[in-house]
This record gives sequence, structure tokens and C-alpha cells, in this order.
Amino acid sequence: MAQDAHSKDLSIVVSIYNEEESLRELVDWIRKVMSAGRFTYELIMVDDGSRDGSWGIIKEMAASDSHIKGISFRRNYGKSAALYCGFRAAEGRVVVTMDADLQDSPEEIPEMYRMIVEDGYDIVSGWKQHRKDNALTKNLPSKLYNATARKITGIRLHDMNCGLKAYRNEVVKNIEVYGEMHRYIPYLAKNAGFDRITEKPVHHQKRKYGKSKFGMERFVNGFLDLLSLWFLSTFGKKPMHFFGFTGLLTFLIGGLLAVWIIIEKLIQQGHGLPYRAVTDQPLFYLALAALVIGVLLFLAGFLGEMISRSSPERNHYNIKEEI
Repeated sequence: MAQDAHSKDLSIVVSIYNEEESLRELVDWIRKVMSAGRFTYELIMVDDGSRDGSWGIIKEMAASDSHIKGISFRRNYGKSAALYCGFRAAEGRVVVTMDADLQDSPEEIPEMYRMIVEDGYDIVSGWKQHRKDNALTKNLPSKLYNATARKITGIRLHDMNCGLKAYRNEVVKNIEVYGEMHRYIPYLAKNAGFDRITEKPVHHQKRKYGKSKFGMERFVNGFLDLLSLWFLSTFGKKPMHFFGFTGLLTFLIGGLLAVWIIIEKLIQQGHGLPYRAVTDQPLFYLALAALVIGVLLFLAGFLGEMISRSSPERNHYNIKEEI
């Protein structure tokens, strides 16, 4: 395959947690595909604190295959941590991520590689059109989750959380994956300026060994992570734009309500009409609450602005090239 500044065509990053039954079969399958396509490649296997024999199998395979690199965590940190370390070690022109449970097919990699190298995409995301999961617990929640993700991120992907993705090397070197943000790498990349993102329908296979490591809580956590990421990307470097505006608006609403209540009482009192004391009206206390909340929001924006201006990342920009 064609070579450039990168030493290899492909870096395949696999996050592993208690998958000892599938590892040898997965590696044999990847070898077969890489050999058929005559790719130069490295297989980076990140053991995310497995409690079975996964790491021992990885060490055994790496001893006889120079393509395999292994990273082992002392405990389970999560998929984002595994991908972060895999991305940091990746040397290939194109970086591919996939799961170790044999549900992702390595046969998809050559075409995804071509779409990056020849078609010029920054990211090619897999789209499991025909899922082999339970329709009630996986398919329906996944559709709702992806519809929400498309609305908030503006990225038209049908399967944002698909583990099978291909990236231009520059993409993974310019983003930081942390927490549970592995679900939103396309959004992280978009915010970093890599907006040539597309998807490819991929074959999805039924799990052959073991059981899924993710439960229904991932959809709730994923939604909360998405809101956090959206807020940080939108207001992270300009918190006063959100908190300051919201605080001023809340303060003005509270102030106008308080003034209106007082004026209304004075008018009724001046005309000799029955009136209620200002402090007897629940609306007055709501107005006071709005005034206090408005001040607190404004102060939160001011403090956020001060912290943002002191951040070492305040002038961090991804430069495409210089001449």
C-alpha cells in the first residue's frame, strides 16, 4: 500500500475487557484481511483491566507476531481510557477502532481505509443497519439515542456509538478522549475542525462468546455526557455568554415583577381601593428568588470567565498547515 510520513498503513486499536474466548479468532481474522489487502499494520490491543486470561493470551500472541502491541491497565478504567492510550501509541496513516467481541467485521476495514485515503474523509463511522441485538433493550433505545445525538451535534450519523470507525491519524492526535466520551468522538473531532465525517453500512454479527458489558444505564449516561459535551464545546471558552445572559434575564424579570407589584399596591392605595400588602403576595417572593438567582448566575459566569482566561488551553488551536 502507498506510504507517506506514517510508518504503517493502519493502526487497529482494540479495547478488551474479559474477552479471552474471542481474542485468537479475532487476531486470525484481522491477519487474514490485512494479508489479502497487503497492508502494513499494527494491532494495538488494550486490556482494560480484564479479570480473565485476556492479557496472558495477548502476551502469548505478541511474542510470535511483531504486528501486535499490548497495553494492560492495572484496573478497569473504561473504553475511553483504552482508546486514549491506543490513539497515543498509533503510528498508522489510518487508525481503526473495533470491539473484541467479534460483532465487528475486519472485512470492512479495507473499504473504510480507502474512503479515508482516496475520498478524503476525516472519519468513517460504521452503521449497523441490521443489528443482531435484542430489539427492545438495544435497538429501540439506540434509535432514540442516535436521533437525539444527531439533533444536538448536527452530525448526520445513524449510529454514533458504533465501535467500528476509521480515522485519519491527525484526528486522533488532536482530540482528547476522556470519561465516557468515546461515544462522541465524531463530535469531538468536529469541534477540533475535522468535519469531513461520513458513515458506511457495516455487517453486524451476533455475539459469539460471553455477554455484553454495557447495560441500559449507558443510554442515560450517554445523554448526560452529550449535554455536557455540547455545553463545554459551545460555552467552554465563553461562559459569560451563557451564565451572564441568563443571569441578567432572570434578574430583570424578577426586578420588573417586584416593581410591578409595588406600583400596583401604591395605585390601589392612592385610589382608596382594597389592597394586599406586598409581603402577603407569593409572587413577590418569586420575584425576590429570581433576583437572587440572577445575581448568582451572573457571578457564576464571571468566575467561569476568570477561570477560562487562566486556563493553559485558552489559546489552543488546531493548525492545519503553515507555509
